[in-house]
Amino acid sequence: MILGVTPARGGSKGVPRKNIRLVSGKPLLTWTVEAARSSKLLDRYVVSTEDAEIAEVARAAGAEVAERPPELATDDASTLAVVRHTVGLIDADIVVVLQPTSPIRRPGLVDLCVGHFAATGADSLGTVHRDYSYEYGATMPRRQEIRPRLVDNGNVYVLSATLVRAGRWIGEHPQTFEITREEGVEIDDEFDLWLAQQILAHRWPAT
Repeated sequence: MILGVTPARGGSKGVPRKNIRLVSGKPLLTWTVEAARSSKLLDRYVVSTEDAEIAEVARAAGAEVAERPPELATDDASTLAVVRHTVGLIDADIVVVLQPTSPIRRPGLVDLCVGHFAATGADSLGTVHRDYSYEYGATMPRRQEIRPRLVDNGNVYVLSATLVRAGRWIGEHPQTFEITREEGVEIDDEFDLWLAQQILAHRWPAT
């Protein structure tokens, strides 16, 4: 079984209550729920949360809610721990982690990632995008001279459930799936929230 999981706690510090902040006419979380629900490959999808308001938003968007214990909703709790807890509640073979802080996904992106995971025999996969930044210092290369880094952006992760149960995020056969820079936007602060708003309003105007 392929299980989709969205970790969505209520105690965000960088952007308070960000998972339910309106972004281009919808709660931030709803963008991810809709992406998951449009997948043809996910057999089951849940939002893991300890927060009653977030749970209400998730259900209103059509998601199942997995109740998260308070000890997994702290600043120190890792995403891996949350996903591992969810896999303990719901048996699965493959886990697809869709973070609500990465709301920009082209139609079909989730299934493209799952398909690449299966086709390559991977045990872990993460989306990446090209980054041309460099550290200020002695040399200042032109952009065309820079070998871009493929940076982890948190949009989609596909993991073997066996790997998750073992408490690991990266396996022996990791793969990446390259996405666009705009899809790589992660919301950690108010500027990120504004940027995502502009992109979503341009690509999918609220009706």
